[in-house]
Formats: sequence, C-alpha cells, structure tokens
Amino acid sequence: MVADVTGAPANSTIDPGPEGTRFTEIRRVDETGSTNADLLVAASAGAGDGLVLVAEHQSAGRGRLDRVWEAPVGSSLLVSVLLRPPLVPADAFLLTNAAGVAAVEASRLVAGCTPGLKWPNDLVAVAGDRHRGRKLGGILAEARVVGGRLETVVVGLGLNVNWPDPLPPALAGTVDALNHLVGHEVDRAALLDAWLRRLDHWLDVLGDGSGRVALLERVRMVSATLGRDVTVELPGGRTVEGEAVDVTDSGHLLVQPVAGGPPVEVAVGDVVHARPR
Repeated sequence: MVADVTGAPANSTIDPGPEGTRFTEIRRVDETGSTNADLLVAASAGAGDGLVLVAEHQSAGRGRLDRVWEAPVGSSLLVSVLLRPPLVPADAFLLTNAAGVAAVEASRLVAGCTPGLKWPNDLVAVAGDRHRGRKLGGILAEARVVGGRLETVVVGLGLNVNWPDPLPPALAGTVDALNHLVGHEVDRAALLDAWLRRLDHWLDVLGDGSGRVALLERVRMVSATLGRDVTVELPGGRTVEGEAVDVTDSGHLLVQPVAGGPPVEVAVGDVVHARPR
C-alpha cells in the first residue's frame, strides 16, 4: 500500500474517528506490510496530525529492534496513529508511554482485564498462574526529527485480541490474547474506540504543565516490571541482574544490582522478568 498525494493511504475505506478527539479519520485496509511504515509515507506526503490506520493483517509487522510481529488475520488490533506533537525529540518516549497506558485502560474498559506494561514497550498478562508474564502486545513509536525539531511521530499498537485456542505450539507459553484471559471474544471495534479516546486524553494531559508527571505516575502504577527481579541485556553484551526499582522522568529503568552498588540507569535494553519466588 502506498500513500496518494493527500497523504492518505490508497485502497482503503474511511470511517470517522471517535467524536470529540483529534482522531477524526480512520483508514482501514484488509492487509498491508506495516501500518507504521504506511503512515510514515503519509506523513511525508503531508498528512496531518491524528490520521489513524487500521489493518486486518500485516505481512511485515515490526516490533522494537526490527523484530517481526506476526498475528493471524483478523485476530488482533493492528493500528497506527500519526502525531505531530509539540514535544522536543528527547520527550518522544512519552508518546510510547501514553499509548501503553491507553492500551491498559482500554483493555480494562472493554475486555474487563488489566494488562501490565513491561518496560519499555510491551503489554503482558499479570493475573493468573497460567497467563502471567505472557506477551499480549507491543508498541512501536517511530519519529522523524528535522532541524532538531520533532516533526512527526507514528505510534503503532499491536494487541492480541481474539486468538485461537490452543495457540500454535511455537507460541504457547510465551504469548497470549485478551480472549484467553477473559474467556470470551472481545469487541475489537470497541477496543479501538476506547484506545483512541484514552490516548487522546493522555495527549491532552501532556499539553498541561504537570502532564509529564501525571503520565509517568500512571506508568509506574501499571508497570509489570517495577518490583520484579530482572535481567537486563544491555547493548554490547553486558547484563545487569537486580530489582527494577523505578522509571525515571526520562523514561529510563532503574535497576538495583543484586551484587550491590548504586542503581543502574538503563536507557536501552532487553528486560527478562525472573519467575516469581
């Protein structure tokens, strides 16, 4: 799928977004390579703040570090939003946080279950011995900075909603879906509406003077990582083992090493949760 001269994805249908939000237009496609990639093209063509793209299937979905994201057709919420936020580039991580918190809240409102945020950008199951720690979804934000200014950020959400049971053997024990947690099918349209409304709320909050503080407080509240024993794989092959004790105002993870010494501030790294004692 490519963008036309207006910046809107071609071969798509158009629906209105949730009333009263910045998301006034939702484009829908049956299949595309990556909704994030499509909206980055649309942004370059001049598409404005708030354009939403939803796909039934992605053939080249991506997660953090360019990892492949695969989901059965029609099983997941695969959505990206185009934002032109009044933020400095160093604060772009707040948009990932806002999208994650919004996904947690939308899941609670629509599905009746509350995932946790695994630092830095995953949604995981937190309740029940069978499901705890399994990945439910992820968020990928991609920014374009021009002349030191944050011109565009595309934020994508992939959330497992109605997956088959049992899961494919290769995924069993590592991923899960909302319908497995609650025991019934979840309304994806209602989930999309709730996510966009909650994301719009948090984007408005970020526009207030104390918005950053309020959002990060919420991130800490819904974190599935804080208070856990973790192993963090850092760039270059170094690892840190200890307890995750805080998320800083810069979005970094603070880990108190089991070997002692001052907390280690992690800006980039892969986190593995230890099994509960």
